[in-house]
Amino acid sequence: MKVAIMCSGGDSSGMNPAIKRFIEYSFELGFKPYLIYDGLEGMIDGNIKKADYSDAAGIIFRGGTIIGSSRSKRFYEYEYRKKAYENLKNKGIEALMVLGGNGSFKALDVFSKEFPVLYSGIPATIDNDIALNEYTLGTDTALNVIRHACDEIRDTSSSFRRGSIIETMGRECGYLALVSALSSGAEICLVPEIEFNLSSIKKRLIKEFKEGRRYLIAIVAEGVGITHYLKEWLEREIGIESRATVLGHVQRGGSPTVFDRLMAYEFVTIGLENLSKGISGVVVYNNGNFGLKDIDEINAAKYQIKPMLLKFGERLAN
Repeated sequence: MKVAIMCSGGDSSGMNPAIKRFIEYSFELGFKPYLIYDGLEGMIDGNIKKADYSDAAGIIFRGGTIIGSSRSKRFYEYEYRKKAYENLKNKGIEALMVLGGNGSFKALDVFSKEFPVLYSGIPATIDNDIALNEYTLGTDTALNVIRHACDEIRDTSSSFRRGSIIETMGRECGYLALVSALSSGAEICLVPEIEFNLSSIKKRLIKEFKEGRRYLIAIVAEGVGITHYLKEWLEREIGIESRATVLGHVQRGGSPTVFDRLMAYEFVTIGLENLSKGISGVVVYNNGNFGLKDIDEINAAKYQIKPMLLKFGERLAN
């Protein structure tokens, strides 16, 4: 069987280890592996190449994705989806592995209903926001990038007795901000999932500064949209000189952590083994175990951060 892999949507560290495992395990299973370059756009344009072992060499430690990724407006139109399928068909490709997030899985759902292609979805997005799934490739690397930045910013905050506001990615999901706040010892954490109260935060901080606090760290998810206002608020209401740092796309880069490399290995292994049995679905990870979910079930459900993490975060938002 000929099987192809592609990355879709935002890149994440862990994609290259996944590509490496895809190529090498495909050969072990007797498959002929192919690489689709530049995501959905590349599939539409026929940018598809047969893979060999040289493509897997020296990529496991690299961030991003060697085959590129994209977001495609053209894929919303049937004529381009048909063109993409014809490109697969012309090369004899029967199965497709997609590394991506929510948007990618919605596109894959539509595509798989229109055309006879086996598929395996592999959760890969630093936001860690795939429903019915606890972990996505790249999340651990992103958290370590944020942790490193927080630790360094703390050094200068403590030296100058300042407030530091650090904005993480997460338009709709506050997982990165919440876990980073808890693991970095932040004094404030604002995420979309937790209702915050600035009056309560003010009361708490004034008390803490009277009792010896010298500086503070606030971690905010971009989706809250309050980063620069919070800087002004801290200076006005708390009386502490403050600085705001937007981490931006630095969170997507970096050499994959050991955990992300191992998770990529397992996600892809299970995905390929299901494809070898003619089974399509999204590979998920929950409670220490891997499984398979129907893509319709994934797309219909809403992702929720673990209640215990949200409970921990409530104190930092009030």
